[in-house]
Amino acid sequence: MIPTRQILTPDDLVRFQESTACSEILAFLNALNDSVIGVKTTDTIEDSESIQKLLCLLDAVQQTNKDIKPIETNSRFGNAAFRDFYDKVEQTLPTWLAEFVPAEHVEEVSKYAQESFGNRRRIDYGTGHELNFLSFLLCLDKLELIKREDYTVLVVHVFFRYVQVMRGLQMSYWLEPAGSHGVWGLDDYQFLPFLFGAGQLRTHKHLRPKSIHNPEILDEFSKDYMYFESVRFVNSIKTGSIRWHSPMIDDISGAKSWEKVNLGLVKMFRAEVIGKLPIMQHFMFGSLISFSGGSMPAGTAHGEDEHGCADHSHVFALGQEFPDCCGIKVPSAIAAAQASKDASAEPRNAYVRPIPFD
Repeated sequence: MIPTRQILTPDDLVRFQESTACSEILAFLNALNDSVIGVKTTDTIEDSESIQKLLCLLDAVQQTNKDIKPIETNSRFGNAAFRDFYDKVEQTLPTWLAEFVPAEHVEEVSKYAQESFGNRRRIDYGTGHELNFLSFLLCLDKLELIKREDYTVLVVHVFFRYVQVMRGLQMSYWLEPAGSHGVWGLDDYQFLPFLFGAGQLRTHKHLRPKSIHNPEILDEFSKDYMYFESVRFVNSIKTGSIRWHSPMIDDISGAKSWEKVNLGLVKMFRAEVIGKLPIMQHFMFGSLISFSGGSMPAGTAHGEDEHGCADHSHVFALGQEFPDCCGIKVPSAIAAAQASKDASAEPRNAYVRPIPFD
């Protein structure tokens, strides 16, 4: 079954949040989170055959990125060479997956994997695409290609490798942040590395959330913990103090424990990712992750309009009310950093998310 969009209205979203599909996604996320508590990214853990195949797939995607060079341009918006990359991956992904995914599910599973690398038309990437990668892994779990004992390496090896691949794409093609809240967001692109990274640190006896303000700690421990690595990366592409360019990360650092940070980020994921219509209207459902919305107009289930959306009843992200269906184009902070190390961060839409860390 080829996945299709089913969430178009607030009522659809409410039904989804009460559905089995939503419960399965959250249960899988929580299980992955629990599996990395107290685990370092650098810990020596053996990869199963399935994990090795997933890592090989990500290596192949990265090689495609290296093979397709960005077009030389002075623009700080998304590089059009990304569309060539996207088309190449879309063409070869089913072949890569056919090596370990049952034939009858290859097309369905491929769709989630493909959507996890960004949007072809808009040349952007955000937490909705990251959600698709999580869903891709959930599909493999439901097909029993991944065992529960694989969960730890699924996060610290496979998911972390995915983040590295995505950073390569962001650096090469200057992917625009999809629906970015700019400085008022946790990160322009990723969410889950912070969530899983906080899980890794939940039982640490000495490192505290406020440790992110110590450059020496970030340098020393970023290789061991995804949270520190994510903060280090944000610092590397944005200028000035973290208190100015990432005030939400700064606010979170005031939490008393990593457990509060970790559980707070789980709540935020539910509220700000799977609880937001501008994100979930793009998510697709098939036979493995199944949900039927009640508002899908006839003839729109299998297609997109010119904006890459299910139909013209599109919902704008807050601060993006603009004739272009998915909002005002926001240039990449990576592009700005690469264009000029001394350039100031690009202005962003100011939107304050609730912080559930008290």
